[in-house]
Amino acid sequence: MAAAPREWRTSLQYRDFGKLDFKPSALGFGAMRLPIERGGSSDAKADFSKIDYPLATRMLRYAIDHGVNYVDTAYYYHEGAGEPWMGEALKDGYRERVRLATKLPAWKCETSADFDRFLDDQRQRLQTATIDFYLLHSLSRKTWDKVHDLGVLAWGERALADGRIKHFGFSFHDEYPVFHEILEATDVWSFCQIQYNYMDEDGDPGRRGLNDAAERGLGVVIMEPIRGGMLAKRPPRQVAEIWRQAEATGFDGKPRTPAQWALDWVWDQPEVGLVLSGMSTMEQVEQNVAAASESAIGKLTAAEKVLITRVRDTYRELTPIGCTACKYCVPCPIGVDIPEVFRVYNEAMIYGDHDLSRMYYGWIDENGRADRCTECGNCLEKCPQKIAIPDWMKTVAEFFDASA
Repeated sequence: MAAAPREWRTSLQYRDFGKLDFKPSALGFGAMRLPIERGGSSDAKADFSKIDYPLATRMLRYAIDHGVNYVDTAYYYHEGAGEPWMGEALKDGYRERVRLATKLPAWKCETSADFDRFLDDQRQRLQTATIDFYLLHSLSRKTWDKVHDLGVLAWGERALADGRIKHFGFSFHDEYPVFHEILEATDVWSFCQIQYNYMDEDGDPGRRGLNDAAERGLGVVIMEPIRGGMLAKRPPRQVAEIWRQAEATGFDGKPRTPAQWALDWVWDQPEVGLVLSGMSTMEQVEQNVAAASESAIGKLTAAEKVLITRVRDTYRELTPIGCTACKYCVPCPIGVDIPEVFRVYNEAMIYGDHDLSRMYYGWIDENGRADRCTECGNCLEKCPQKIAIPDWMKTVAEFFDASA
């Protein structure tokens, strides 16, 4: 018999979650960017299905031991390997200590029978009879219309009634009017998941969507609080100067990292139930757990909020392509490595180090570079950020051709 997991004393903060009788930890463990074997998650040639099981499991269990009680995965995370890993990692008593969330790949459902097929497969992969929080994954105008017409709402009520899921919700990537329509379609929703950070406050669904869901009593899960890691990276000179001024004025008594600023901005808002972070290293887990332990609603001062607005405005001036590296656009039929191409170009524009960026661009496989784009448009409907990807590919190709 496995030894019982060690109980840890934790100062992690717990929050309200809509009308549900559940207090989630301020930080949730997102399993979209786990460490992988032979190269990190930033390695464009890495095999994302090869999760580093020992390290990823230590990371997850560290988070749970320190108070995290909500873990999130999806059918296609890590090319389908994420759920089987999660099922193994939650053994030894850890499954009983968390609420488990996963997602139905709505875009893959062609008949109503697919709803049961996916859910039953997921329960086997996750080694659990019941999914605590089950979401329709990445709803948009197209996928919502599709699964709605297939009867997904009635199916969700049946899955709730027979105990295969405990709560039914959705994650979302589209414009606010579609989000509002989905909210109003049924009373079966008990929670939802949206992208939200200080860069996307006035985006879609943005603060309007956050408030809309909260007013209906839904628990709100926040994804991309650091915008795909962008807000945690070494900031450009203009942004670094703003953060330096914050340290000099000593707003809250000690300096924050850029990632902490981004997380505190989200945690500051009472409508937020919990914040998901997709962590790739143990250091990130430790830092995020520590930050969550110090989180609080209403923590930011008026001066600090003004400071973050200045940072946001500066980033918007510097960042030409709003890509979060979610990787929904890949694989490209031609093989273009869209997220990596955009990352290198954005960093060239933000940091101004064109020589270094040319070197990074040269590291991208020749068949994955921007000039290979055929403008087929396959990526356009998949992009949550609604980026005009083919147009930008031409711009990126011209930039690196001219700077070669």
